[in-house]
Amino acid sequence: MRLPGGRATWARQRWAWIARAALTLVVLAAMPRAVLAPLELGPARQVESRHPITCTHTRLTDEVESWKILRTLELVREMGATSIVEYFPWAYYAPEEGRYDFSQAALRIDFARHEGLRVIARLGGIVPEWLRPLGADGTHGPDTWLPEDGYPAFADFVGAFVERFSGQLDAVVLWNEPNVALEWGFRRPDPEAYARLVILAAERAHSADADVVVLGGALAPTLEPDGSDLALDDLLYLDRMLAAGAGAALDGLAVHAYGLSFPPDEPPAADALNFRRVELVRDRLIAHGLGDLPLYITEMGWNDSPRWTRAVKPGARIDYTIAALQLAERDWPTVRAVCIWAFRYPAPQHSYGDYFTLVTPEFVTKPIYDAVKAWAREDMAP
Repeated sequence: MRLPGGRATWARQRWAWIARAALTLVVLAAMPRAVLAPLELGPARQVESRHPITCTHTRLTDEVESWKILRTLELVREMGATSIVEYFPWAYYAPEEGRYDFSQAALRIDFARHEGLRVIARLGGIVPEWLRPLGADGTHGPDTWLPEDGYPAFADFVGAFVERFSGQLDAVVLWNEPNVALEWGFRRPDPEAYARLVILAAERAHSADADVVVLGGALAPTLEPDGSDLALDDLLYLDRMLAAGAGAALDGLAVHAYGLSFPPDEPPAADALNFRRVELVRDRLIAHGLGDLPLYITEMGWNDSPRWTRAVKPGARIDYTIAALQLAERDWPTVRAVCIWAFRYPAPQHSYGDYFTLVTPEFVTKPIYDAVKAWAREDMAP
């Protein structure tokens, strides 16, 4: 079928569209460009909280806009949390060996301190490309693969980070979930190797700032047996890393404590994963003569996704979270902080992970945020 007007009409219309588009580009180029003014922080703020054990794990690592970083931290303060855990990936700050750029880390830490929040810095995770080994195909290995001859480089990064932010950090966490293959370069977890990494990095951190609190562990709760290529039971892993001397280098232990589908008072057991598994962790510390070592629960919480089999109802999530905070504050004197995962993501995850958050990417607070705020700030003015 032929269109009315034929090819000549179509050609005239095409050139007209091109001319309009060109004119639009010229007009846009001539328009003055908006310049964003620097954020006005105003007077320093203080957290008002009845329960200073309250903490949350923020995810500001991939947040681009400064005002969103600040608004996130304002909401943390308004909730009554006194501290945050924030992730500082090694590769983001070490573009080449021996050179660091901590400007983006400084922005996050400065904003947090302005809001009166203590910062627990989680270090490591992503290994710089210049350090990762090359495979047979000429490509670099997984971004969590740190070869043992790279341990001094990680220790140097930790020392440089602690020195740069000396006096501004509540604690630093060395690596994350090293008992999971995904976080250990897709290799079989190696507690003795991790202990060597911890000893070296802790020494550098303490040399940079004698008062900094260095945390190890941050183990993923799992029941994977010895020999598994996926992970290693966190209690077995802890025993071995402590036996290898990691405990003597640390000022505290980071712990992950997810309740899954169980209430917070569910009794602990070696073959069960629940919130009170923290008690079994402390039993291991006592067995190694480290019963006084402080614990920081750097990740905890429940999920209320309607499509995840390990989730709970939204109301149960609220009840369980508040009850867990109360239990830790009342019954676990060596626990310094209970940090809820995760406060807010910069963008939707489009998975069950979105149902761990307290605030949406659009800064809409969820009922669980309001519940934690009511508990942490009870009887305080808004």
